[in-house]
Amino acid sequence: MKVTLIGAGSRQFAGTMIRDLLLSEPIAQQGLDIVLMDIAAEPLAEMESYTRAVIARLGHAATVSATTELEEAVSGAAFIITAIEVDRYHYWSQDFTIPRTYGFKQVYGENGGPGGLFHALRQFTPLLEIARAIEKHAPDALFLNFSNPEHKVCEAISRLTSVKVVGLCHGYFMGARQISALLDRPREELYLPAAGINHFQWFQEVRDRATGEDLYPRLREIEREANWVSDWHEIALSRILFRRFGLWPSPSANHIGEYISWAEDYVPAQLQYFHDPAEGSPWREGAVTPEWHYHIGQVDTDRPFHGARTDETLMSLEASLEDRPLASSEELAIPIIEWVGCGVERELPAVNVPNRGAIPGLPDEMVVEVPARVENGELVPMQMQPLPEGVLAMIQRQGSIHRLLVEAYQEQSKDKLLQAILLDPIVDSHNRAVAMLDEFLERQHDALPPLR
Repeated sequence: MKVTLIGAGSRQFAGTMIRDLLLSEPIAQQGLDIVLMDIAAEPLAEMESYTRAVIARLGHAATVSATTELEEAVSGAAFIITAIEVDRYHYWSQDFTIPRTYGFKQVYGENGGPGGLFHALRQFTPLLEIARAIEKHAPDALFLNFSNPEHKVCEAISRLTSVKVVGLCHGYFMGARQISALLDRPREELYLPAAGINHFQWFQEVRDRATGEDLYPRLREIEREANWVSDWHEIALSRILFRRFGLWPSPSANHIGEYISWAEDYVPAQLQYFHDPAEGSPWREGAVTPEWHYHIGQVDTDRPFHGARTDETLMSLEASLEDRPLASSEELAIPIIEWVGCGVERELPAVNVPNRGAIPGLPDEMVVEVPARVENGELVPMQMQPLPEGVLAMIQRQGSIHRLLVEAYQEQSKDKLLQAILLDPIVDSHNRAVAMLDEFLERQHDALPPLR
């Protein structure tokens, strides 16, 4: 079984996938050929060395090779797993900062909001290049994508190519852990089907897996009694959405807040890329990209006044591959491979695939995040209950934004992109939206597709 990892120079992504692959007994029984691919040769060589060391440590029979050539990497592969970014922190600092400069209250800028639109446009070109290589050289392969913005890039790939693409994210498990903690019950004891879009999922049921008891009434009681300050950074917004709309959302306040115009009330001050604007643009020649922080609760504010800056590798790299325990992660790539490629049934609670009727009221082509199962060797979304009207309305709007964004890319249309921006719930000014769009196009022209 040939499994290709694209973006294998990433120590975090590739390290996790390598350990997961090599710890899978069903995959080992098939015979495993790992191909590592990246355009950056030096970190790729490091990951190849690490993979060989893990193979030797486990006494595994797998083979491994590395290449910088896309065609070689995908040809004949059964599964292609991808996680890529182009100059991630430099462009992210713009995605997060520029909309706020124009007065748009974007609490985060990775997947939703205007920042998420430009993030997606930069990702479309390299990911569609990979998809078209798969289309040509491995048409039967399953494309497992971890690259964000998950729903937007998967919708572009599924609409513009014939590749079988599945988007994967561990956000579901963050929400599941929150419910588990509030109920003080092990997550394994809970049945938690959820539906929505990536980073904006809603748990439709909370039940005891053994007895079937509905635990939502108990969750409502516990939430009402809970201290508001507890875990504010992660769940304050989730709690108010739970009270207003009746379902618990996932994964965390900053991600959920990307889709909501009033999220700022429940998300603390943003420090992701803080800088003093009076000192000039953080992207001027010679400037250093401001520090990256996931949210204020993870900032080491007790650091020495004159200590070294927090390095962005805190999020992107593992300090030492060799020190990482050989343990499986909760990521769903390998469970999907085990079911599709080995016939071993696994729980797949959250995959990003075209809706095809799974969530009533949403277009068939819209990429949604729902549980899935494998039927006749194909991954298919499970039928979900209708979402409450308020929740459905928020998701429907995002579906329209995604469609316009893909059309803007396909048609190279600045007008379609502006329509998508103006539909975003946090955008409240046409004139400022146009000015913001023009600045993005100027600053990111090297990474964005041509628009006219």
